[in-house]
Amino acid sequence: MKPVQRTQILDYVTYGERRGEIRASALAAKKPRRISIGETFILLFENRETVRYQILEMVRTEKIVKDTDIQHEVDTYNELIGGPGSLCATLLIGIDDEAERDLKLVAWVGLLERLYATGEDGARITPTWDSRQVGQGRLSAVQYLSFAFEGRAPLALGIDWPEQDLAVEATLSADQRSALQADLDD
Repeated sequence: MKPVQRTQILDYVTYGERRGEIRASALAAKKPRRISIGETFILLFENRETVRYQILEMVRTEKIVKDTDIQHEVDTYNELIGGPGSLCATLLIGIDDEAERDLKLVAWVGLLERLYATGEDGARITPTWDSRQVGQGRLSAVQYLSFAFEGRAPLALGIDWPEQDLAVEATLSADQRSALQADLDD
């Protein structure tokens, strides 16, 4: 997928004027790329439009005007776009109860190693991540992952960890697979 270019980032005043339409388009792009795995886990696959929106929001919120600072944001957020044949996703762990969440995030330190995608050939594809995201003895509720799909959208996403009573899988809909395939083809 092609990365976001600096020229695609509006100044925060112009963006503010067009924010409604850009936001609506970004949210529409996120919809088929947001995949629930069971009731607790969501994988949100990023693409150029969703990443551009995040950069625009950061520039607006922080009122960033210097080209070098804007380029820094572009470079940072472009890391959320996968390389050739790959896609990146944000894993969101949603547990409302704070005490339960704290317990689970300690117990689930090995979760990322149990996460997988199922390819067309039935093979399991495991993600990679930056080990600095995982704290000492505790998982963060937000993780950034990369899947090497070899250019083909997966059929399913899941977690296989029976020891933690986590054996859940989500079969992707035709719309979800189509959206991810379009990103892989970009």
